[in-house]
Amino acid sequence: MEPTEHRTDLAARGASASAANLVNLACFEVKGRVYALDVAHVREIVRTQEITPLPMSPALIEGVVELRDGVVPVIDLGRALGGDACEISDKARIAVLEMDGLVMGLLVERAADVLSLEAQALEDPPSLATQAGYEAVRAVVRRPGERPVLVLSLDHILESVYRSQLSQGNPS
Repeated sequence: MEPTEHRTDLAARGASASAANLVNLACFEVKGRVYALDVAHVREIVRTQEITPLPMSPALIEGVVELRDGVVPVIDLGRALGGDACEISDKARIAVLEMDGLVMGLLVERAADVLSLEAQALEDPPSLATQAGYEAVRAVVRRPGERPVLVLSLDHILESVYRSQLSQGNPS
């Protein structure tokens, strides 16, 4: 393992949930909010490193980083959710995700925790938000005495990246 990387064996933690009704979520912080993704999509979490800009790429792709398996495009989660870019500090991380064979990095301000909970603890987002076309959050986890965890739709994040390319007038 390279000294600049910090691996978190999320797959092993995900596999430890033997009951079919358990859900494992990798949690990240951006701008003081906690977001989560299904652990099944998280390959590893690495320390941030210099991101090389990728000319003519979609607006939401910050650039690429080199990892053991090759070059990985990096998306800033803060910007992908329509806000400000993530602040880079010694706690910032890149979550390396994989979905349907597509590998990408998600820049976050901090890797928080892995939640293992019953599937029924996942609540639907408020109906007003979903009726208004808001699809970034697919579920909400309430935590007594703490802010809710917003479970993100990886499909929506990818769609935002594709739309950012179209809004630039650079169709793929």
